[in-house]
Amino acid sequence: MARVAREPATSRTRPRRVAAWGEQHAWGLVASLRRLGGRPLGTLLTVTVMGFALALPLTFALLLGNLQRLGTALGQTQAISVFMKVDGHAADAKALADSLRDRKEVAAVDVRTPKQGMAELATMQGFSDALKSLDYNPLPYVVVIRPVAHIDAGEAAKLIAWLRTQPGVDQVQDDGAWRQRLDALLAVGTRAVLLLAVLLAIAALLVVGNSVRLDIQGRSDEIGVLRLVGASPSFVRRPYLYAGLWYGLAGGVVATVLTLLLEWALSAPVARLAASYGGRLDFGGLPWALLALVPVLAAALGWLGARLVCARQLRRPE
Repeated sequence: MARVAREPATSRTRPRRVAAWGEQHAWGLVASLRRLGGRPLGTLLTVTVMGFALALPLTFALLLGNLQRLGTALGQTQAISVFMKVDGHAADAKALADSLRDRKEVAAVDVRTPKQGMAELATMQGFSDALKSLDYNPLPYVVVIRPVAHIDAGEAAKLIAWLRTQPGVDQVQDDGAWRQRLDALLAVGTRAVLLLAVLLAIAALLVVGNSVRLDIQGRSDEIGVLRLVGASPSFVRRPYLYAGLWYGLAGGVVATVLTLLLEWALSAPVARLAASYGGRLDFGGLPWALLALVPVLAAALGWLGARLVCARQLRRPE
């Protein structure tokens, strides 16, 4: 009698295990939503506190990004103005400009004639009447140099020192000190935003952890019954992990909405400020990719907070 080959038990039980695993997760998900909905005030407070905590670093990042745009619009990379001697000739200014165009640290060079300088002064309030009384043009040729973006301070200093040694140069004017202070201020602001984000993320984690801890303590009898009937530790903690995930996801959505409302509230005043500067200023919001990532990161943060609390609270024998 031929033997019938038996199918391995693992192949028959694997689909059942997968189905059981899915059912347990579905139960934990529904149970967590039911528990959060059973105490709406506490859930709302936790989500609101977490949303405001996550919105603060986003707000500072928004302000810092627009401060960087403001610095760029108002001349973060300031032009270096080289004033030639008053009795100098156009050939001297042209020769200096040609030599500058070959340097790697120079982005653009412009030569302004005394006639152009006089025309610019005439357009300024209070100068037109005084210029009419002059018998001659006292302005020199000016070579305006625009360094490359984010030029190193050492390279800018070397360029200025070289300019002062060139023939026909009377004075070199540079706002490099102002540019270095602005760069240093922006670097400090960036570091402060990162530290604030870390601290507030820890605060949000603690808020979620405390809410999950209170929920576990309030359901100690239920947890004890589940343990008596043989429920696994993962089955017991699964609803609380989902609760932490929902806390984080909702808090991330609240933080994103608050940031968008802040952008909308600031758009009109910034538009009026930009109009006063001839449209050179531009208010920019946070990248959409970052805003879409905030709820995901917040959900992971909430899950982590719940996981840490469950590892401590559910380990107790009672």
